[in-house]
Amino acid sequence: MHCIMKISARNKISGTVVSVEKGAVASVVKVEVKDPFTITSMITKEAVDDLKLKKGDKVSVIVKSTEVIIAKD
Repeated sequence: MHCIMKISARNKISGTVVSVEKGAVASVVKVEVKDPFTITSMITKEAVDDLKLKKGDKVSVIVKSTEVIIAKD
C-alpha cells in the first residue's frame, strides 16, 4: 500500500540519491539537487533499510530547522 504523505515543512527539495554509506548504526545519504548541488544527510541505518534507499532513487530532502541564516559576500 502506497500512501501520499503530507507534511508541514515547506523546505522540501527534490533530488537524486548519489550515494548511500551504511554504518553499523547510522548511514550517510548524499542527494544531488538542481544545479548540481549535493545535500548530505545522516540518518539511521534502519531508516535507509525501511526506505530501501539506493543510488539513483528519486527522493525529497526536507529541511526542518528552528533558524534560517542568510550570508552575503
